[in-house]
Amino acid sequence: MPAGASRTTAGELPETGTTGRRTRVAGKPAARNRSRGAAGVKDVAAAAGVSLGTVSNVLNRPEMVSPATRAKVEAAMESLGFVRNESARQLRAGSSRIVAYLMLDAGNPFFTDVARGVEEAAREAGLSVFLCNSNEDAGREADYLDLLEQQRVQGVLITPIDPHSSRIATLPLRGTPVVVVDRSLDDAQHCSVAVDDVLGGEVALTHLIELGHERVAFVGGPNTIGQVTDRREGARNALEEAGLPAENLVELTTAALTVAEGRGAGQRLAGLPADRRPTAAFCANDLLALGLLQQCVSLGLRVPEDLAIVGYDDIEFAAAAAVPLTSVRQPRQLLGKTAAELLLDESSNPDHEHQRVTFTPELVVRTSTRGKTSR
Repeated sequence: MPAGASRTTAGELPETGTTGRRTRVAGKPAARNRSRGAAGVKDVAAAAGVSLGTVSNVLNRPEMVSPATRAKVEAAMESLGFVRNESARQLRAGSSRIVAYLMLDAGNPFFTDVARGVEEAAREAGLSVFLCNSNEDAGREADYLDLLEQQRVQGVLITPIDPHSSRIATLPLRGTPVVVVDRSLDDAQHCSVAVDDVLGGEVALTHLIELGHERVAFVGGPNTIGQVTDRREGARNALEEAGLPAENLVELTTAALTVAEGRGAGQRLAGLPADRRPTAAFCANDLLALGLLQQCVSLGLRVPEDLAIVGYDDIEFAAAAAVPLTSVRQPRQLLGKTAAELLLDESSNPDHEHQRVTFTPELVVRTSTRGKTSR
C-alpha cells in the first residue's frame, strides 16, 4: 500500500502497396499484394510448412513449440508482414486487453496526470488504455460508458459527474469492472481511489485563517461536482472551528472549473464593496486560482497583499505562475496507478475484495499567500 493511503474493505465480488505488381527490395521476398488483404495465419502456416495449430501455439503458447519450429514460424511471419489480429482474438475471448479511463475534463492537467499513472500500470500489465473525456457532461459520459461496454474493455476507470449514477452501477453487474477515481465511495459496489477533499478544504482555510484572514471567498462550481462540495464543506468546517461566522465564507459559484471562470470570479470579487470584499480566496482547483490570479494582475491588485490565493491539485503550472501559487497537493499519478492496479486485480482475481483507498492531501505554501498585510 502506498504511503499516505488507507484501505477499507467494503465487500467481495465476485501499408499500402501498388495494386497489381510485386517489388523486391534487397533480395527479400516480395511484399504481399495488398489488394488481397493482410497475411493471415493460414498464409503463415503454408509458408512455414506447419499446421495452423502450431502457428496458434507460437502466438499464444510459445513455450509449447520447439525453438527451431518457432524460429521457422517467426521467419514466415516476418517475410509475409504478418500482423496479429488482436480484434479477432478478443472476439473469441469475449474481452479485450484494453482498459479505459473516462476523465471529467481533458483540459485540466490534473486528469492528464492521473491518466499517466493509469497508463503506467496498464503498460506494466501489457495492456492498452483508451482515454475518454466526459467534459462534465452527463449525457456524454453515458454515451462513452455504452461504447466502452460494447467494446468489451477489460474494465473502466471513471472520474464521474455523479459517482452514484445507476449507469455506473450496472456495468459490474454485466461483467465490466469499474473503479471510481477521485471520488470516495462508501459502498460495496466498486473500488474507489481518492484524496480526502473535506480535509483538503479544511487545510486550505486553516492556513488562510492562521495568516489573519477572516473573510475568505470560496471559488468553485458547479455544485453537481462532488469534489467541489467536499472542498467547500472542509472550508466551512475550518471557519466554524476558528469561531468565525458562516457568512465570512463568501461563495462565488462558477459554471466550470476553468481559467476563464476564475477570471470571471476575479471580476466579481473586485466589484464587491470594500467593506465586504474578502482578503483571501480558496479556489476549488488550480485552473480557477490561476484565472483569478490573472484577473487580479490585470486589475492592478497585488497578490498576496490585496488578495491571498490558495488553489487545489498543485498542477505543474501552479509553481510556474507569475506569482507562484499556494495549493493543496494531490498525488495525481499515484491516484491513477493505484486505481488501475485495483481494476486489474478485480478483472483477474476471483478473490478480489473491493477497497476504498484514501490519500491525505498536502498543503504546498508559495508566494500567493505569504506576506499578508492587515487592512
